[in-house]
Amino acid sequence: MAELAAEKATVWLHLEALSNGAAVADVFAEDAIADIAHPYGTLNGVDQITSFYDDLRRALPDATWRPEFFIGGDNHPDDRMDAPRVSPQVASLGHWQGTFTRPLLGIPATGGVVHLRICEVHHLNAQGQIARSWILPDFLDLMDQAGCFPDLPQTGARGMWPGPRYGAGVRMGAAMPKAGAASMARVLDMHQALGIGADVSNVPMHHWHPDFMYYASAGIGMCRGVEGFRLHHQAPFRAAFPDRHSKGHFVRIGDGPLAVTGGRLYATHSAPYLGIPATGKSVHMDVMDFYHFDEDGLIIENWLPFDILGLAHQLGHDLLPGC
Repeated sequence: MAELAAEKATVWLHLEALSNGAAVADVFAEDAIADIAHPYGTLNGVDQITSFYDDLRRALPDATWRPEFFIGGDNHPDDRMDAPRVSPQVASLGHWQGTFTRPLLGIPATGGVVHLRICEVHHLNAQGQIARSWILPDFLDLMDQAGCFPDLPQTGARGMWPGPRYGAGVRMGAAMPKAGAASMARVLDMHQALGIGADVSNVPMHHWHPDFMYYASAGIGMCRGVEGFRLHHQAPFRAAFPDRHSKGHFVRIGDGPLAVTGGRLYATHSAPYLGIPATGKSVHMDVMDFYHFDEDGLIIENWLPFDILGLAHQLGHDLLPGC
């Protein structure tokens, strides 16, 4: 357990240093791989990863990293995956808070404070450098803050994501493997239940607190409770991608009452989504889920980082300004 505490502390220092302008080569291994939301994709090696952080720091030169959810743990197995799994891993959900002084990906600078939502998972090598990363910044939410949100039929609420209730989201020190394993078991049982029923009204929701909060990426938005979840996310998503499936999670970690999963979904675009008529195209979607359980073992909060820009791009719609 001491090793996991050290991993957490090291990743914390790395992420704080990156927002403060540290050389990326001091944080990432030379041969590191980072999968980042559209338009970056898979970046191989420290030079390519540096270009991503250079873009962020040019736009937000005075940025402060503000983590809301920070856990670490061993990566639980997933029999669907053939590729080697890296373990342990550290996951973070938070914001880069700073003054938006220069454009980012064509998003116009506001000259004022913005909160760039960033959700990420990292694995360290033996030398304490980041060797493997998955990073989902919510550039669509930044567009909303900059006043250039595209014409999307988002029905969930807009706004900045809070962290877990009662300040329970940052877990430094040793992990809680037994409680974390129990949280992960509940998550996987819930995932099985979500596949039941052709109609959303038949999907079992007994894993969720009746008044749970659901924080989905911009393009979907925030909602509350079972009915809000079904109306604003589950029903339109299931209708648009009825054959969705996963080839496995790259991350499955639990730490006390918190857990994180993440992977790539594959599906056929079979009904309107994001205001885009059905295309019949085969697409993939990069997603993560951050979970908070209450004392009764029910999901009381769920955050959904989702590469909406990447999905829209596959459907022939580039949502970034100037595209």
